[in-house]
Amino acid sequence: MDSELIENRLRAMDIRLPEASDPAAKYANFVIVNGLMFVSGKGPHGNPKGKLGIDYTTLEGYRFAREAGLEVLAVVKSALGSLDRVKRVVKVQGFVNASADFEEHHKVLNGFSDLMMDVFEDKGLHARSVFGAVSVRDNLPIIVDSIFEVEA
Repeated sequence: MDSELIENRLRAMDIRLPEASDPAAKYANFVIVNGLMFVSGKGPHGNPKGKLGIDYTTLEGYRFAREAGLEVLAVVKSALGSLDRVKRVVKVQGFVNASADFEEHHKVLNGFSDLMMDVFEDKGLHARSVFGAVSVRDNLPIIVDSIFEVEA
């Protein structure tokens, strides 16, 4: 297998990963246990503030979820040295900071899921859950945490 398969795919899609962000408090960015990499919750780059359904549209939320995905990928790459060490995306949980009447949480989290499929193709298909939240840290519009199966 080409050792830079994922990197080549990212370049072809004109995707540049940010530097891996530091944790927002006293916790690890990731933990690897028995071949599973648990990545702590990440939000969109630039730390936008506000709620879906009030401050942002579903489409803007989709873009924020995709940005959160880029943040997650940056952590994974920083930890593993290469995204090619990802065997598959296993589980994704999204926490959407939304108004009480907002009902398109699943469409927002598609921004993250679509990115994982674009980057990892079939290995990007994952189980997921999405929740509406009355508040999240720093009033971010979305936070996503994820689990990857990785090569040792």
